[in-house]
Amino acid sequence: MTPKAKKQRLDRLAELAAVHADEKGRSLWAEAFRRVRRNPAAIIGAGILLIFVLVAIIGPFLVPYSPTSTAWADQVKEGQNIIPGPSSEHWFGLDHNGRDEFSRVIVGARQTLLVGVVATSLGLLVGCLLGGLAGSAYALGGRRGRQVDNAIMRVVDMLLAMPSLLLAVSVAALLGPSLITVMIAVGVISVPVFARLLRGSMISQGHSEYVTAATALGVRRGRIAVAHVLPNSLAPVLVQATLTLATAIIEAAALSFLGLGNPDPAVPEWGVMLTDALTRLEVAPRLTIYPAVGIIITAFGFTLLGEAMREALDPKLRK
Repeated sequence: MTPKAKKQRLDRLAELAAVHADEKGRSLWAEAFRRVRRNPAAIIGAGILLIFVLVAIIGPFLVPYSPTSTAWADQVKEGQNIIPGPSSEHWFGLDHNGRDEFSRVIVGARQTLLVGVVATSLGLLVGCLLGGLAGSAYALGGRRGRQVDNAIMRVVDMLLAMPSLLLAVSVAALLGPSLITVMIAVGVISVPVFARLLRGSMISQGHSEYVTAATALGVRRGRIAVAHVLPNSLAPVLVQATLTLATAIIEAAALSFLGLGNPDPAVPEWGVMLTDALTRLEVAPRLTIYPAVGIIITAFGFTLLGEAMREALDPKLRK
């Protein structure tokens, strides 16, 4: 490059710097939010989830009939393979007990959302507690910290060694069938994922320059871990929580399908409804379609939003 060309390039860079001098820099989360807003997949996923949440919260107050009412049981004749289908009075038809299927699907969305959110929150809380302790001990605790990290992660490895569905079934069978059992079981299988992810992120942050600078200034290691390393390590964990919500709904439905969910079939929940409908698949296959489509679409929405967040927060995946 000639001296003249180099001078022109420097002048151009100076002009650009002067133009953008008054602009404020964006934080990591502000920049990520800007990228998510421009991502079509994120918009679609957020739209699906917004509809799902609104249906779960408001829907039970707007359903035309009680989801447990069997006022139309006389119209169902299973011996003759007669289960009334969709009509102007019952949009999704009736189920095998003469209950309005549309009302049950709408009310069941609340139970499904509750299971997914509570199970994911439980796994996130316990996983972050274990992963945060292990990551802090390893990154900033010296030899004794390595021993603490090793003890915690061996417990996590034991959980990871078991297939997730088998572990969930074992926990649910031990506690007995109920909705709370499903939440605990699904939460337990997500604990090692969050623990491993947060620990790895904290170890990576522990080798950063700001940690070295804070240590040189005499800041206590515990304060560095809590005030600096931990907040900077949470981004991938929160993204994983969004993705885990999708799998939590599917796994909760699987446990309900195996008979480990709410023992009262009158309470509508998509997994339980799917289980009941499978026994009458030849007579009324539509009864399996409604809850299955709800589970698939909801999981798809969580997955789209989670992948968009991961792309926005991970510098290697940014477009």
